[in-house]
Amino acid sequence: MTTTPTPAQTLRRTPLYRLHLELGGKMVPFAGYEMPVYYPLGILKEHIHTRAKAGLFDVSHMGQVRLSGADASAALETLAPIDIIDLPTGMQRYALFTAEDGGILDDLMVARLAHDELFVVVNAACKEQDIAHMKLNLASRCQVQELTDHALLALQGPAAAAVLARLHPGVADLKFMQISRFDLDGVRCVISRSGYTGEDGYEISVPSADAEALARRLLTEPEVEAIGLGARDSLRLEAGLCLYSHDIDTDTTPIEGSLLWAISRVRRPGGARAGGYPGDAIIARQIAEGVERKRIGFIVKEKMPVREGSAITDLEGNVIGKVTSGTFGPSYGGPLGLGYVTTAHAVPGTALFALVRGKRVAIEISLPPFVPQHYHRG
Repeated sequence: MTTTPTPAQTLRRTPLYRLHLELGGKMVPFAGYEMPVYYPLGILKEHIHTRAKAGLFDVSHMGQVRLSGADASAALETLAPIDIIDLPTGMQRYALFTAEDGGILDDLMVARLAHDELFVVVNAACKEQDIAHMKLNLASRCQVQELTDHALLALQGPAAAAVLARLHPGVADLKFMQISRFDLDGVRCVISRSGYTGEDGYEISVPSADAEALARRLLTEPEVEAIGLGARDSLRLEAGLCLYSHDIDTDTTPIEGSLLWAISRVRRPGGARAGGYPGDAIIARQIAEGVERKRIGFIVKEKMPVREGSAITDLEGNVIGKVTSGTFGPSYGGPLGLGYVTTAHAVPGTALFALVRGKRVAIEISLPPFVPQHYHRG
């Protein structure tokens, strides 16, 4: 979950750093930033609060990029196997940057704000390489502008819509994965109805100079609590959502990562714009022929949590995979996780073992999400 900086590294701070300290946040190194892993409420209660009411997350460490120009959509399709050309204005889509060997360079969100304007959000740990990747490959066809003067907040939970509508009633009209510009307390923001928890909620791109005031305003609402990275991790894991560099990475293809759904049909073999992205031949072959291993979800049949890196074995003790994320799911009510196993074992209901400190712990393959999703689809 955390990353330890080397002595040569200088940790960066988001525009909400002072507010985190004021709120009693426990600051840790994460993706080159000092970020709050939890507040005095604690990870367990922060998790439960988000599922019950509304949690406010600082995700300003993530990268925000504007692509503009008439050719921006077609250009970005050369890096990602999704349909961007036909993405309607006001809609957002999950995407992957792929490498020439089919590996995943990063997962990201792509939204269309106008006919010739795309809004891209990339992971914090990958943003320097992602932005360099876009500038190198797209700059001759469109403008690539990193929005270094913007923060990013996430308001998540069943009360999120009611809370944010007090600042602008129009946000309640958005459906899951829709996006638009709104004025919140006189500040122009880009707001999408999306998130990383499995709950209804919003992600808010706000000018850095106004981010602290907006966060303070939201925290005055009785339903809202500040939530740290610890609960963000357990929330996303219960929702079955991947964490880049853990559950997917450059050694994992979209097919191995059980992300075929993230490859638009128009970009798959036989589609109108099939291929044309890095690693397309390898990924097409895997779609047709299958793969030797697959990402799976699992539940633990005992009370012992199974952590990242634990080996997974079949009932005879043969190692067939490994755990990539594991935790106790507060809403689920038990330990769960994600990992990779041989395709023959990647069948829901399959009984296996995880090795935890030399002890065999019974697990069972289970399709994520582990708790119901509550996206507002209208």
